[in-house]
Amino acid sequence: MDVSDLVGKTALVTGAGSGIGRETALAFARRAADLVVCDVSEAGLGHTADDIRALGRKATAHIVDVADAERMRTFADAVHGEVEAVDILVNNAGVGLGGGFLYTTLEDWDWIVGINLRGVVHGCHFFVPKMVARRRGGHVVNVASAAGYLASEALAAYSTTKFAVVGLSEALRDELAPHGIGVTAICPGIINTPITGSARLRGKAAAPGARDQMVAFYRRRNYGPELVAEKILKAVARNAAVAPVSPEAWTMYFLKRLSPALTARVNRWTAERFERQLAANRRP
Repeated sequence: MDVSDLVGKTALVTGAGSGIGRETALAFARRAADLVVCDVSEAGLGHTADDIRALGRKATAHIVDVADAERMRTFADAVHGEVEAVDILVNNAGVGLGGGFLYTTLEDWDWIVGINLRGVVHGCHFFVPKMVARRRGGHVVNVASAAGYLASEALAAYSTTKFAVVGLSEALRDELAPHGIGVTAICPGIINTPITGSARLRGKAAAPGARDQMVAFYRRRNYGPELVAEKILKAVARNAAVAPVSPEAWTMYFLKRLSPALTARVNRWTAERFERQLAANRRP
């Protein structure tokens, strides 16, 4: 899809109140697209919608929990009352959960699967059929993660959901290709967004000081969500299947394919290093 000039196009972005979703919505607005945005945060969503309008584009904002199928149905009905179909669908809303499987509760699983996986399923279920019926093509962007192709003990549930998003995206890509609709799984990597401060932490990941250390690391890395938004535009333009974003996401992507055994050793070394740092911080 040509994204150099999106006049007359409508892009829908979930989780647009902050982070990658907000920056992606603004990036599409700068290319002259009109936006439909949703989030659970009324304040954050309002700021995003105001900034879109300040760019001279239309912004329709809805408070929506993507895990709620009936709320998504109502949201889709409202959107399709305004436009026949969206041109670009970005399923971005997501949450983080750090911790091994043995420390993850069933309630944790319901929560993260509901948002990270079923939220993507709901977005596709309620918006893609209209894109197909309209017969004018389009593009679907599902925001996954580098954890969607490189699993680790510390992100058991999170990786599970993101692996599923990558798999769904690849299957959907094959199905929608005859309809002229591209599908991309975006795998950002280590990005400085609010997710680090709001993620649920379990087991070793919930040790005193662990969250502060993680947040500080992401801030030092300082790879912002606006850079992910730029890569999303490029991925849509190129109709990329899987699009790692940050340098470490690309490194992990190739490493996993070239040497799974080496990748496992690097994973273990990284986890042990993190635990040593936490232990050192706890010493008087």
